[in-house]
Amino acid sequence: MSNTSLKLKPQFKLKGIYKSLLICFSITALAFFGCSPKLSHITPPIGVIKEFSNSGNGILEDKWWTAFNDEQLNILIDSALQSNLNLAATWQQFLSAKAVVAREASNKWPQIEASAQSAINLPEPDFVGGENTQLGLSANYEIDLWGRIGTAVQAEKLRADASLYDYRTAAISLSAEIASTWYQLIAAKKQLQITRDQIATNEDIIKLIRSRFVGGQIRAVDILRQAQLLESTKEQEIIFETNVALLENQLAVLIGKQPQSSIVFKTTQLPVLPALPATGMPLELIRRRPDIQQSYAQLLATDRDMASAVRSKYPRLSVSGRGQLRSNSFKNLFDNWAYTLAGNILAPLFYGGQLSAEVNRTKALKQQRLLEYGQITLEAFQEVENGLVQDVMQKQRVENIARQLQLAEKSNRQLRIEFLNGFSPYLDVLIGLDAEQQLRRDYIQAQRQRIQIRIGLYRALAGSFETEREFSNQ
Repeated sequence: MSNTSLKLKPQFKLKGIYKSLLICFSITALAFFGCSPKLSHITPPIGVIKEFSNSGNGILEDKWWTAFNDEQLNILIDSALQSNLNLAATWQQFLSAKAVVAREASNKWPQIEASAQSAINLPEPDFVGGENTQLGLSANYEIDLWGRIGTAVQAEKLRADASLYDYRTAAISLSAEIASTWYQLIAAKKQLQITRDQIATNEDIIKLIRSRFVGGQIRAVDILRQAQLLESTKEQEIIFETNVALLENQLAVLIGKQPQSSIVFKTTQLPVLPALPATGMPLELIRRRPDIQQSYAQLLATDRDMASAVRSKYPRLSVSGRGQLRSNSFKNLFDNWAYTLAGNILAPLFYGGQLSAEVNRTKALKQQRLLEYGQITLEAFQEVENGLVQDVMQKQRVENIARQLQLAEKSNRQLRIEFLNGFSPYLDVLIGLDAEQQLRRDYIQAQRQRIQIRIGLYRALAGSFETEREFSNQ
């Protein structure tokens, strides 16, 4: 069999390709360029924004928990921001969103593939056989005339931004949960200590009245009533011991530790609250809060989805190229080559309403995101207003309980003197003692509730702050 080399000539000349592409582009541009959608201006549907009803003069830092001037709390939150598993999972969600952006952006570049093939046909006497070897490169590139690919990339970038804001929101929520749990733990330990002191007091009183009972100065029913008060106080001790254990377990998990690892938390006193923070203007809150920014980024992403859906109705212009080396023998492989250049226009004619339905879907979704953005903004305003009202009212309540406690202490001192002198029955002393002990527990509870309210107010006003993960990712 003779060995003939095969010469394949180009299918199209370059000048012809460029001319064809220019004609295609001109016709398509004249027909559709005026229909290209424009960016929409988006405003939240909440009317005229009014100022907050109240404001303090304190300065709220980005790391809002430093306002409590509690070094142990600072250590706990810093540890949780690095080791909390839920927060770490939210960060991975953001990294995943960034990867999607890179994937979508790759559509702006040509798609190049390499191919290789080698075969032998047998038997050679019966067929035109021998080796069949091919090497080739192929490329496809869509010219983004109307910005369909570009808007899809913009949408994913905005979704990635929303994912980052979601991470920052989770970081703020975690810091608030740590602070809340920490001060609940301190309050529970104080309650436990107060209860144990009250148990010791009630036991001493029982000894006292039993000695007076022997002398006939007190009734047996008074001993029973005092014993009942003692058992009631012991029940409170059980409750507070349980609360301390549960709060320590919760705090351990929040900082990424196992609850059974027996972490020792060195608690301090409840903090003295600083002055109310300055609320600023509501528009500043909208720009500052990451949950509102996240909602707005989702809205913008949906707007870009809608633009991409509209552009999908326009013709697509793509360019493809292919080069190939081919031979029946490997030694002649590089003597035979061919290439192909092609320009293609794909214009949608009939899809059964699929493309229009997608446009309508994205329009409705955009409207949904707009309403959600307005709602989350209103809820943010509500959180600030509620926090301001509750902080002022709770301060008055704490002061009121403190006054009640002072009066109860004075009253009980007087009642004990009268009882010892035989002027008052022991029932009055017992009732007064029970009320005083309850007021002491109520006072700690009211202080804790005020701290919780302040934490909620700080959380409502807080802006985002960069964590170590964000620093290392820059």
